[in-house]
Amino acid sequence: MIVILNSHPSQERVHELVNQLTNLGLSTHLSEGQEATIIGLIGDTSRVDMDAIRANDIVKDVMRVTEPYKAVNRKFHPDDSIFPIAGRQVGEGFFQVIAGPCSVESEEQIISVAQDVKKSGASFLRGGAFKPRTSPYAFQGLKAEGLELLLEAKRATGLPIVTELMNINHLEAFRDVDVIQVGARNMQNFEMLRELGHCDKPILLKRGLANTLEEFLMSAEYIVSGGNERVILCERGIRTFETMTRNTLDIAAIPLIKRISHLPVIVDPSHATGLPFLVEPLAKAAIAAGADGLMVEVHNNPKAALCDGAQSITPAQFDHLMGEVTRRTSFEGKRLGCEAE
Repeated sequence: MIVILNSHPSQERVHELVNQLTNLGLSTHLSEGQEATIIGLIGDTSRVDMDAIRANDIVKDVMRVTEPYKAVNRKFHPDDSIFPIAGRQVGEGFFQVIAGPCSVESEEQIISVAQDVKKSGASFLRGGAFKPRTSPYAFQGLKAEGLELLLEAKRATGLPIVTELMNINHLEAFRDVDVIQVGARNMQNFEMLRELGHCDKPILLKRGLANTLEEFLMSAEYIVSGGNERVILCERGIRTFETMTRNTLDIAAIPLIKRISHLPVIVDPSHATGLPFLVEPLAKAAIAAGADGLMVEVHNNPKAALCDGAQSITPAQFDHLMGEVTRRTSFEGKRLGCEAE
């Protein structure tokens, strides 16, 4: 349920109404946008007397929200969420590129890649320290050592780091990580999502391999409803009957999500197909569809990579890609790599 207020209500009257609604046993979410001020109500609203709330002279209207996702719903928060992360602005009107190897393999490798992607214009460095692998015999990442090497690369280049959390018990070890990634396999790890709703770190939430957009948004709801509003959604392709690509990029998901949710959306064209020559055309398509950023796998020697080398591009290819990204984001009116004011 949402309560739409009249233009420019006094803060005192708004707080009085919020307290009244909270006393009904409901959680409230206040959104003060450019066009309207909205109070979102979360909880059992079946017994709420809508007419009684409408009788308040600062209330313009009361409406029920039929979708199961509330806090991430644009009806609750009409304006796009734009927030700073490590000095970078993330959200509508801005465009940030996250780049780096699938997994951290050595100090030399991660620092070399970090220097290259920064030089080409990346805003964040990605790299896996803990790796979820289908096979128990595959490289599982350097774990704690990998986190330390990521921090070394951050100190060497100044790039904020993005890395995946696989177990909520490891959260304390991620205290110096700038953005915590929740991978596709953990998109519906609800206990993890609930805990991340109480932490102060931005969360990059990847869509599951075979999940609907509603399920995707409901996973984000777990985080945002817990109080952590800095959530970035990542469309990384879904599993379909197509076998020529690793996954199928759901390009329609970008404008669809941005229509029904206020959260920023980025695209991972590397996982979307598993084919490096498709990274650039899919990145262009993502920009045209309204994405707020990209996440690209870059490795200094893809043929020797311990993880996902077949879908990684080289630093030289990434540099060329960033030239295309610069031109196309400018055409779309987005500010590439913009820092927070």
